[in-house]
Amino acid sequence: MIGEVAADMQRAHGVDLRCGVKVTRLEGDAQGHFRRAHFDDGGTVDADVAVVALGGIRNTEWLRGSGLAAGVWGIACDTGCRALTLDGLITDDIFAAGDVARCPNPVYEYRLISLEHWANAVEQAEVAAHNMVSGQADRWPHLTLPVFWSIQFGVNIKSVGVPTFADEVVVAQGSVADRRFVAAYGYRGRVTAAVTFNNAKWIDHYRRLIETAAPFPPPGSTPDQPLDMKPVPVDFPGPQLLAQGATVVVTGHDPGERRVTAAQQHHR
Repeated sequence: MIGEVAADMQRAHGVDLRCGVKVTRLEGDAQGHFRRAHFDDGGTVDADVAVVALGGIRNTEWLRGSGLAAGVWGIACDTGCRALTLDGLITDDIFAAGDVARCPNPVYEYRLISLEHWANAVEQAEVAAHNMVSGQADRWPHLTLPVFWSIQFGVNIKSVGVPTFADEVVVAQGSVADRRFVAAYGYRGRVTAAVTFNNAKWIDHYRRLIETAAPFPPPGSTPDQPLDMKPVPVDFPGPQLLAQGATVVVTGHDPGERRVTAAQQHHR
């Protein structure tokens, strides 16, 4: 749903957005200047400039043979940012933080998640630095929920949690047509993420719902709540190899006190 809204917004502002096609060839003129892009559906686009965005590649090849659980997806770590060996054992003197670190997130069934965002890199580095100089009893876990934001054509877009870890989505506040709304994501009856369009002031509210394993659809009454809050299936693949059992609740008031406890399952 969010992808469709964003795509419509791009097209409404004159962006020729083409999804599901690949660039097969970039064509130049006799002087070697770029002039045209060719796609695998037979289409073309005439232009003077091409910007190639391929994403980041984690620099882990130098760790080959080190015994660490490192590969193209990053370095596997525990929640304290300590690197794991290929055997799954925790090292006590090797730490990783930032895009390259894959840490288990207890809110998302302890799946190893790597986050490519500067805010996560800063917060994770603080945890890693603290744990390097602290004893076992005083170490912190990295339990911060992912947060992402963007501004497109004057529209503020912000998300919290992991929207792809969901099987349903619902517009919990506002109106999609007005480009001012909150979309809440849920998995097996609990809130797992939220995305806001021009409604960022509610992001902390939904963060608390995620951290406390609140039931989905979100409980309670909020401003601009649609009369018919009917969840619909998400339009992307759900989590694979899902764990069974209880969800978790993040507790505490600062990084040194945050702990994980089992949460009672909610049933709809």
